[in-house]
Amino acid sequence: MYKNLSKFALKYGLISLVSLLVRLYCSTIRLQFTNEEMVREHLEKGQKVLAALWHQRIFAVIGYAMRFSDYSPSVMISKSRDGDMIAAFYSRCLHFCPVRGSSSKGGKEALQVMVDDLAIHPFAVHVTDGPQGPKGMVKPGLIRLAQLSQVPIFPAYISVSRAWTLNSWDKSLIPKPFSKVFFRWGDPIYVPAELDKQAFEAMRLQVEQCMKENQKLDDLKYSWQDPL
Repeated sequence: MYKNLSKFALKYGLISLVSLLVRLYCSTIRLQFTNEEMVREHLEKGQKVLAALWHQRIFAVIGYAMRFSDYSPSVMISKSRDGDMIAAFYSRCLHFCPVRGSSSKGGKEALQVMVDDLAIHPFAVHVTDGPQGPKGMVKPGLIRLAQLSQVPIFPAYISVSRAWTLNSWDKSLIPKPFSKVFFRWGDPIYVPAELDKQAFEAMRLQVEQCMKENQKLDDLKYSWQDPL
């Protein structure tokens, strides 16, 4: 059904309408954010940011993501039909720069495009366990991107006071209207340019453990459930 809706929206040029509806919906959500000044100071000094978040929280972060539209962050989106609609939405509504590819299709080429983009632009976003999971697993692509670009990873933790949970592989959270979304930037994580296979996996596990533990702490503090 969702694939048919995606196809219909693209065929009849309804992305603008979808964007308007999403903006209206986001206007009902109350945002609370922490450590944003750290990230903005980093960017204002001419340094770069690689934001990392869980796939489960993509929809919950849309309202906050609009605050960084001026930087036109690049983001990897799958080459599926659903990805077509998502890419169009990110481009038109959020002013993000979609890079098409995933770990299962066109991943190496898309990763290189992300690296090239970070060489000339300051901001990129990476979904750590997307697009198909496993849920809660930091995939090697995030570490490889940080390693090749030499841009630090800034973990993004998103919690929701009240949300619907979709019946998807990641149990995606959709904040209910008039709920609160709590966004917290974690301290930057620097990945060395040179890593052997064992050190690379150790770094991947370190980032994964850090992100899972911090997300759980925030969910216990702010959310009505612990969905991760």
